[in-house]
Amino acid sequence: MPKLKTSKGTAKRFKLSKKGKVKRAMAGKSHILTKKSRKRKRYLGKTKGLDGSGAKLIKRLLPYG
Repeated sequence: MPKLKTSKGTAKRFKLSKKGKVKRAMAGKSHILTKKSRKRKRYLGKTKGLDGSGAKLIKRLLPYG
C-alpha cells in the first residue's frame, strides 16, 4: 500500500485533538487590531471545533493526524 500525502496547507491550519476532533483557529487576529475591543481579541485567540461534513473532509486531508 503506498503512503498517503498530507495536505500541507491543511496541516498548517488544523490540528486534531486526542479524541480525533478537528480544531481550528479563528480568523481576524493578525492585523487591524486597534479598532477591535480587548474582549473581541481575547475571544479570537481561542480555538474552535469543527464538526459535520467539514471535519470529515479535513480528516481525509490529514491521513496521519
